[in-house]
Amino acid sequence: MDKLIHLILLSGLLCVSGSLAGNLALKGTATHSSTYYDWAAQNAIDGVKYGDAYCSSTSSDSNPWWRLDLLDAYSISTVIITAHDNYLGETTGAEIRIGHSLDNNGNNNPICAVTPDPLPGNTVSLSCNGMEGRYVNVVRSGRTSYLTLCEVQVYETVSHKRKTFLRLKFSSSVDVAAESDKILHQLQSALASHISDFNLSWTQLPEKEEKRMEDRGRCVKTPA
Repeated sequence: MDKLIHLILLSGLLCVSGSLAGNLALKGTATHSSTYYDWAAQNAIDGVKYGDAYCSSTSSDSNPWWRLDLLDAYSISTVIITAHDNYLGETTGAEIRIGHSLDNNGNNNPICAVTPDPLPGNTVSLSCNGMEGRYVNVVRSGRTSYLTLCEVQVYETVSHKRKTFLRLKFSSSVDVAAESDKILHQLQSALASHISDFNLSWTQLPEKEEKRMEDRGRCVKTPA
């Protein structure tokens, strides 16, 4: 005899509000004053924050620098720097410079901020208050040292906020509607690594509808 399987089908309307500004660095290209072994400049914009294979580093240079080309001019609100766990001092005291010029490899552009010493939690967020430029440089001026960066994130200033509505549908053996807050938290965490300054909220909670489905020989797990 065929088994009767009960699935709980739900659909809800989700509102995503905010600037929805993505990490501009992921679309850019990077270079630096020299390369320490295979710690390439592009590693600092690969979207992965930790691990030697995902970090960039110069050799021991005089005034070591790293430069990001955003490929277009933007109004920059925030630059986020993640340092290497074991090489904290090789990122601190670095100048963040933003501008349009490539004079002196871009290191003559205006200063947005200087990374503190030490970086709290190995990551620091620096406000640039809408400085405009195509190039973002990280340079340790007046030093002969390495410059090690595990991730550089760059976010633009967005002049207005907007809302986006998404219709979500679920098929589950549990009552997803009863866990709507948990789902919202999981979605927020998943999106946080790709977009900034946003909020999620249900405008219509998932509604439940039970549907009987026949199992014709497939292996389907059912509650005991």
